[in-house]
Amino acid sequence: MKRPVVWSRDALDELIGIVRYIAQNNPQAARRVAAAIRTTGNALGQRALGRKGRVTGTYEKVVTDLPYIIAYKFVADPAGGEALVILRIVHTARDWAAETWPDV
Repeated sequence: MKRPVVWSRDALDELIGIVRYIAQNNPQAARRVAAAIRTTGNALGQRALGRKGRVTGTYEKVVTDLPYIIAYKFVADPAGGEALVILRIVHTARDWAAETWPDV
């Protein structure tokens, strides 16, 4: 089932922060990381294969070969059906207790 994918402001801000941080030392690597995160996130609209999330009502998908997790949820789509909203992008080294988001 194809669902629209919507990136939240928090997720976009985190993606920008990740890319800026990596680009300070390696702009080419920053572009590769950004592309991998975007590709993984957008692919969730086609096939959402994540695990149950640490925050109620969410799911998590690990970005293959990178230390990032995409947190997402499903919401009603105004056009009918459901949409997938990418909520956050979290580095796997961050402390992330149940029912909370890590500090930015």
